[in-house]
Amino acid sequence: MQKSDPRKEIDWSDVRKHKYGHLSESVSQYPEATDFLELGHFTWDKYLKETCSVPAPVHCFKQSYTPPSNEFKISMKLEAQDPRNTTSTCIATVVGLTGARLRLRLDGSDNKNDFWRLVDSAEIQPVGNCEKNGGMLQPPLGFRLNASSWPMFLLKTLNGAEMAPIRIFHKEPPSPSHNFFKMGMKLEAVDRKNPHFICPATIGEVRGSEVLVTFDGWRGAFDYWCRFDSRDIFPVGWCSLTGDNLQPPGTKVCIYLNKNGSTGPHLDKKKVQQLPDHFGPARASVVLQQAVQACIDCAYHQKTVFSFLKQGHGGEVISAVFDREQHTLNLPAVNSITYVLRFLEKLCHNLRSDNLFGNQPFTQTHLSLTTTEYSHSHDRYLPGETFVLGNSLARSLEPHSDSMDSTLNPTNLVSTSQNLRAPGYRPLLPSCGLPLSTASAVRRLCSRGSDRYLESRDASRPSGRDPSSWTVEDVMQFIREADPQLGPHADLFRKHEIDGKALLLLRSDVMMKYMGLKLGPALKLSYHIDRLKQGV
Repeated sequence: MQKSDPRKEIDWSDVRKHKYGHLSESVSQYPEATDFLELGHFTWDKYLKETCSVPAPVHCFKQSYTPPSNEFKISMKLEAQDPRNTTSTCIATVVGLTGARLRLRLDGSDNKNDFWRLVDSAEIQPVGNCEKNGGMLQPPLGFRLNASSWPMFLLKTLNGAEMAPIRIFHKEPPSPSHNFFKMGMKLEAVDRKNPHFICPATIGEVRGSEVLVTFDGWRGAFDYWCRFDSRDIFPVGWCSLTGDNLQPPGTKVCIYLNKNGSTGPHLDKKKVQQLPDHFGPARASVVLQQAVQACIDCAYHQKTVFSFLKQGHGGEVISAVFDREQHTLNLPAVNSITYVLRFLEKLCHNLRSDNLFGNQPFTQTHLSLTTTEYSHSHDRYLPGETFVLGNSLARSLEPHSDSMDSTLNPTNLVSTSQNLRAPGYRPLLPSCGLPLSTASAVRRLCSRGSDRYLESRDASRPSGRDPSSWTVEDVMQFIREADPQLGPHADLFRKHEIDGKALLLLRSDVMMKYMGLKLGPALKLSYHIDRLKQGV
């Protein structure tokens, strides 16, 4: 295990050479360092001057002065405390990487309970540490199988797996001697409602050993109290050193509805006419949820729209009612208008209602609505403000790419304005959208960004449900549609009573040994099952 010197101060003037990223400028919270890092259209140096703020000194934080290196790889195994039952130590798999953080999934759990840990967290250890210290590995809270099957499950999950070597773990830094924070200090903090995001924040209040973390530009919606030695808070400049993405403060986006566009065979044109002219301004993930939910609500059959969607991670929840019950699904986490538009473009293409959404106002011809209808529509989808897109181009900030949250990192895309707002729902001023040439480039750059969360007609998930809830028949349908050459093997899954939960636990060696499959089909099925687990 590597031992870092937590009191060794970062050479902020040498950030360009830092091993975490190829940065063109350095970032500083010290007066003697004059350079700064420009993250898209957000600049800490400029922001601190504009807000007349000071960054919290590094000694306030329980973080290493030099951020630890992240040498972990996707699919490595380690031991981790169950965040929902901290007395239990479980086996976890690395399913995502960003900066100095790991996204972990407890083996035997599902993707709804993933969590993030720093690589120098004391809550993660090499496999074998628990037994070495006289403990026993436990199944995670909500283990999906019978508790008696845990020993065999543990044996299978570790058999042939890649264990994270002890050398890539780091010693946790010591806590500050006491709470040094003062109200008004700036910092970077994990958004606990969307923990893949780190955002600019301010110390709103200090109370004993606790501080109130308030997120700039969000009016209390995401604030939380934490101890002064929380590992979720970082000094200004942390993201620039680790390569993590820092979200600009209060970045809001807005998209517009083309009521004169084609609604296609699946959407009720009369219901579309009753929708608001635009969704937002709000966070990109909220705007995406509003638009997708609107499509579901306007569908002749909600099941149709729902079937085009895949389970995402970290985004907002949408719902649909069909087959006499309510179904819910998480959309992917997004933070740029480019991703939102790409997602909606794919969805509308599947619904054959192209050109329904855009990044600037359309000329509308409204149907007359009663006051009740109008108010109801807007209450459901909108926060009550209009928004004008900025006419400058800047880099789009996307969540860090990993195996579970594949996202876009295009350059020279649309920036979102944070200040151009007006009350009510008046017609908007013309705004500069993407030129045709740029829009074409965006489509090329984004061609794969959101496809993994949208189903095509050729390979739809059974009923659009979470795979863990599939029946044996659903699994057989998935096998046939994933690869026609695997169709003849589908009956084996009925014979062995493989439902959705069992499917997600299958590996090629198990299929060959217990189901009698040959190597080729077993490898193909393993590939499709892995993609299913990752939400592809």
